[in-house]
Amino acid sequence: MLSVEELIQEALSLPNATRVLLVEKLIESLESDIDENIQSIWNTEAKKRRDEIRNNTVELISGEVALAQIRQILDR
Repeated sequence: MLSVEELIQEALSLPNATRVLLVEKLIESLESDIDENIQSIWNTEAKKRRDEIRNNTVELISGEVALAQIRQILDR
């Protein structure tokens, strides 16, 4: 049996499309353990945020800016 590190190296050597499929399958395997109520709440929140973006009711910032702001808060 492969070690976790060997498995990671094998996975990283796969073509992109195959890696995507692998990730999807791994996520699917974890989703069966998710509480349906919590999943419903997250789905509602994701749709709300999507709608806020579509309606231009929130200001979008890049991931880089968001991380810089978080680092600044944590450094206080």
